[in-house]
Amino acid sequence: MSGVGVLDKAVVILAACVDGASLAELVERTKLPRATAHRLAQALEIHRMLVRDTQGRWRPGPRLGELANAAPDVLLTAAEPLLAALRDATGESAQLYLRRADERICVAAAERASGLRDTVPVGSVLPMTAGSSAQILLAWEPPEAVMPLLPRSKFTGRTLAEVRRRGWAQSVAEREAGVASVSAPIRDRTGRVIASISISGPIERLGRRPGERHAMAVVRAGQRLSGL
Repeated sequence: MSGVGVLDKAVVILAACVDGASLAELVERTKLPRATAHRLAQALEIHRMLVRDTQGRWRPGPRLGELANAAPDVLLTAAEPLLAALRDATGESAQLYLRRADERICVAAAERASGLRDTVPVGSVLPMTAGSSAQILLAWEPPEAVMPLLPRSKFTGRTLAEVRRRGWAQSVAEREAGVASVSAPIRDRTGRVIASISISGPIERLGRRPGERHAMAVVRAGQRLSGL
C-alpha cells in the first residue's frame, strides 16, 4: 500500500473488477464498507476506469487501455540494445518472445548483418509446441497450462523439468530443419517468467549442443532484462 488511502482503495476496487463484479462482490472482495465501495466504483466509472456490462457489473474501462498504450514499453525499450549486444557476442540472430495463448510472438529482434542466419521478423507468430523459446515459456507454467500442449509438442515434460533445473533451453531442428537455438527466461519482479530471450542460427554453425557454447550469454541477457 502507498499510504494514500483513497488511492489504495481505488486500486483495490480496480483489481476486484478484473473479471467483473457487482456491488456485493466488490464489498466481499475488497472488505471495504458498502458505501465506500459504491462511491469509489462510481467515481472510477465517471473517469472511464470502470464500465458497467449488460448485467450491471463493473469491469475495466477503456481509459485503462488508453493509458497503457500511451506508456512506453519498458521491456522492449531495454531489450533493443541488449539484443544487439547478444547478437554481437554470439554472432547469431537474437529475439525476444512473448506468449499469447497457444502461440508465441517475436516482439523484438536483432539480425546478423550478413552470412547464413535464421531470420525471425518482428511480429512473427510461432507455435508453443516446438523450439527452445517455447520450452522456456512453458517450463515454469502450472501443469494445467502445460499438459494440453504436450501431446502435440516436440519436447516432453522431462525436457521442461530439465529446463527448470538448469535455467535455459536449447533446441536442434525442433521448430525448423537446419536451425538450432538457445533461450533463457525473462522474469518480472515477482520472479514470474514473462518472456524469453533467444539466439538462433544454422546447426552447422551452432552445433548439436548450442547451449554449451552460448547458454551463459543468453542467461545473462535474460537476467539483465528481468525485474524491470
